[in-house]
Amino acid sequence: KYIGCYTDNTQQRALRGSSFFDYKKMTVFRCQDNCAERGYMYAGLEFGAECYCGHRIQAPNASESDCNMECKGEKNNMCGGTNRLTIFRLELSQESARRYGSAIFKGCFRKPDNVSFALPVSALIPNMTVDKCVDFCTEKEYSLAVLAGQTCHCGFPTLRFPLHEREDEQLCSQRCSGEEFESCGNEDYFVVYQTQVPDNRCMDRRFLPSPSKQLIALASFPGAGNTWARHLIELATGYYTGSYYFDGSLYNKGEEELAQGFKGERDHWRSGRTICIKTHESGRKEIESYDSGILMIRNPYKALMAEFNRKYGGHIGFASQAHWKGKEWPEFVKNYAPWWVSHTLDWLKYGRNVKVIHFEDLKHHLFSQMKKMVSYLGLEVSEDRLLCVEGQKDGNFKRSGLRKLEYDPYTPEMRRMIDGFIKKVDEALKMKNQTGVPEDYIPR
Repeated sequence: KYIGCYTDNTQQRALRGSSFFDYKKMTVFRCQDNCAERGYMYAGLEFGAECYCGHRIQAPNASESDCNMECKGEKNNMCGGTNRLTIFRLELSQESARRYGSAIFKGCFRKPDNVSFALPVSALIPNMTVDKCVDFCTEKEYSLAVLAGQTCHCGFPTLRFPLHEREDEQLCSQRCSGEEFESCGNEDYFVVYQTQVPDNRCMDRRFLPSPSKQLIALASFPGAGNTWARHLIELATGYYTGSYYFDGSLYNKGEEELAQGFKGERDHWRSGRTICIKTHESGRKEIESYDSGILMIRNPYKALMAEFNRKYGGHIGFASQAHWKGKEWPEFVKNYAPWWVSHTLDWLKYGRNVKVIHFEDLKHHLFSQMKKMVSYLGLEVSEDRLLCVEGQKDGNFKRSGLRKLEYDPYTPEMRRMIDGFIKKVDEALKMKNQTGVPEDYIPR
């Protein structure tokens, strides 16, 4: 949302977050996208080519006519002026996490029915600011800082205050008494931030108390989010997941404060001590060695790019431009795209009691999808534990998402081939009385 033209000063910047310049191709969207990806609240353009991000505007308004320079990458759009910023307020997308210092903005929520039960600690703070409330709740060791006008509440997400029904931010737009540009909510609508305090309700993990008779696979094509799903399952169940492979980097790297990675990684996959077993294998013999399985499916366009990044950049790294532009990418698509379809079809054909989970559904409806997965694994669902999982959902195995390719790497021939494979998987799912692939698999 455009909010105006502001003065800027090289000594005292109006927006003091990250910045980047492009004197040939700067556009309004590119600047907004860049700031939103990094979780900032404002994006500002200056001198036709400079992009600045920030959480607050620390400068006065200027005359609209001062923001009179066209963007270098698009005619007819203004990108500020000399020492003048064209500023936009960014809407929070579902994926990006808007940060405020070290806290993450969760949104505007309706007051819970019983505030003192839902949010056990509170204080009246004169000249309230977001910082003051976040600091107060961090000190009290709570993961939520909740602003309600002059009152600051602290707590954890629970069924009394689950943070599932986000309200329009305008309902919380009452300004903080101690901070001109921030919203502090009111007595009916609360502004919620997540502090740096870890929610320990879902951090304990162990091996199964006695070896399981059932071997349950967590099967997926590479790049379909298997490692992320393992992280979620371990948090949600409290039990380690195993693996058909031994990956030292996954064994060692985990939640830093607990200094633990996937400890089940070192166990033999048939030990029976883990809740489920990661595998990318397909083929009848391999699949029939499991009693049941969760099959994770992801949009092949996204899965192929994620696996290409992993192959050439590591678990959370990125392939270089040289790899994308060179012979590696076409060769990779030629070999891996047919594997995406054969892997999925094999599991649907030979797998016993297969539970299909779409990566996209897990990303957008984590609570309900995790509930299904925990039940499928034969365990009792702890809803408070699942709410804790939502707050820790990214773990250490998620690419930052900050690097986007400036172009589409898929050629029309590649798209024709992959679209054909998507149709095959869609048909196979429907034959098994499952819902087909999600809408966004084929761009419409």
